[in-house]
Amino acid sequence: MNGLVLLAISAVVLALAYLFYGRFLERKWGIDPLRKTPAQEFEDDQEYVPTSPAVVFGHEFASIAGAGPINGPIIAAMFGWLPALLWLLGGSVFFGAVHDFAALYTSVKNKGKSIGYVIELYVGKTGKRLFLIFVWLFSILIAGAFADIVAGTFTGLSVQGEKNLINGSVASTSSFFILAAIGLGFLIRKRKASDLASAVFAIDLLILCIVLGLFLPICLSHSAWLYLTFAYIFIASVVPVWLLGQPRNYLNSFLLIAMIAASFIGVALTNPKINIPAFTGFEVSGNFLFPGLFITIACGAISGFHSLVATGAASKQISNEKHMRPVSYGAMLVETLVAVLALISVGSLAFEGNLPKGTPPVIFATAVSGFLHQIGLPSRLSFTIVSLAVSSFVLTTLDTVARLGRLSFQELLMSFESIEAAKKRSIPIRRLSSKAAASLFTLFPAYLLAILGYQNIWALFGAANQLLAALTLTGCMLFFKNSKRAFFMLLIPAVIMFAVTFTSLFITIQRKITAFINNSFTISTDGLQLFIAVLLLVLGIMVAVSCAVKLLERKPSSVQAEETGR
Repeated sequence: MNGLVLLAISAVVLALAYLFYGRFLERKWGIDPLRKTPAQEFEDDQEYVPTSPAVVFGHEFASIAGAGPINGPIIAAMFGWLPALLWLLGGSVFFGAVHDFAALYTSVKNKGKSIGYVIELYVGKTGKRLFLIFVWLFSILIAGAFADIVAGTFTGLSVQGEKNLINGSVASTSSFFILAAIGLGFLIRKRKASDLASAVFAIDLLILCIVLGLFLPICLSHSAWLYLTFAYIFIASVVPVWLLGQPRNYLNSFLLIAMIAASFIGVALTNPKINIPAFTGFEVSGNFLFPGLFITIACGAISGFHSLVATGAASKQISNEKHMRPVSYGAMLVETLVAVLALISVGSLAFEGNLPKGTPPVIFATAVSGFLHQIGLPSRLSFTIVSLAVSSFVLTTLDTVARLGRLSFQELLMSFESIEAAKKRSIPIRRLSSKAAASLFTLFPAYLLAILGYQNIWALFGAANQLLAALTLTGCMLFFKNSKRAFFMLLIPAVIMFAVTFTSLFITIQRKITAFINNSFTISTDGLQLFIAVLLLVLGIMVAVSCAVKLLERKPSSVQAEETGR
């Protein structure tokens, strides 16, 4: 197999899926371009901000395309390129993109609220609280894992004092991006710039930041960047979304799309050979194809985190219901294309069937920069730009997850009190539920996890991610059933993802208990993983059962969702 054929097949499948299955879902569920969206009805200049579809797409895509579509396929290549490709394409079209579309659709039809709000409508406050606790814990996992990855791509000073100028350039360019994003935010929001003017200005800023970054590298240690990364995402979680998060993601989306286009051209012109077998076996190095393949690939096929972005950010920015399909279903398919490029990358660097050594981001950057070098780009420039794009994937996800974790914590606190109690809330409780306090309660435990290293929590992140997707699909089914909309297209993905994630968590728990019995148990890593795995499993089962009971009731709930605009 060669890379060009694999990429061409993937591009055709994804394009056809968007044109036909995406439109089928849109017709089946129904949209009303004339109805007011939550962004219009509840505009507050903080979270609810009516926004151009191009900007919302950029925000959505840059937020969801984190380390997952790069890390997952590269690691999953151990099973062979064929099972990885089949799950990427089939999972994305019928699972992930459907999940993203359903989550955004459900939120837009429910005042831009979270899936927890929907669960509360049909299951009750207990179900909502359990779901919010799960989301909050999941946000901590993402922040911890991805912050460590970002710090790694920024580290320009080794323990021995050696400088890495490429990482330093990536770090400085990303820092310049933050300053540029603030200016872009004012241009879009306050000056009401058109899509064309915003795009031109964003591209100019992007080029300027890259040039400055190449000539002004910032070389700091891993621990220093870890501190700075958490300081940045704390600020990003509390300021208005239009000021930093939205414009920064929009700015980065141009870089990410440019990287995809350049990678596409590089693969087309170099036609790299895939040097790994189509299939290596059902068990590889103690990892089973089921559920390992599905948990490992994660975001490239289906990701529960996407539902948090859709319901916590995009649904509050959509200015017309007709924009929902491209922003959700479309963004997921583009992310899958990145995952396919990652699979081609690891296959091209493999030798005699052996996977290349190194972290997935480095493998991806090395392969893609190699493609670009063969068509004339200098090696250092291409490697720096690709590394920058990879770090941008992850950092934009961190922007979003810090805000979503904060919102989940605040919503969780508010779920324990009535409206009357909220009005009489004491000063300590007010401070605890403030933006700053909620962000600290989310980011501090994430920092402690980041110190351990993302490799120690990546498997749990994958399981939690897919379990959140299954829970989200179940919550969406509750709304679809009670609003008399078809939900058969959500049922099979939900059942399969429950089977995958519960199996994975059971295996993790069993292995940790065995390690404890055999005296090979380490409290700091194995103990933490065991605790998180048990907690996720218990919460997942409790939410799933409470939702399933309502779904199986013959009579629809007497509670009806109050759709925006009705």
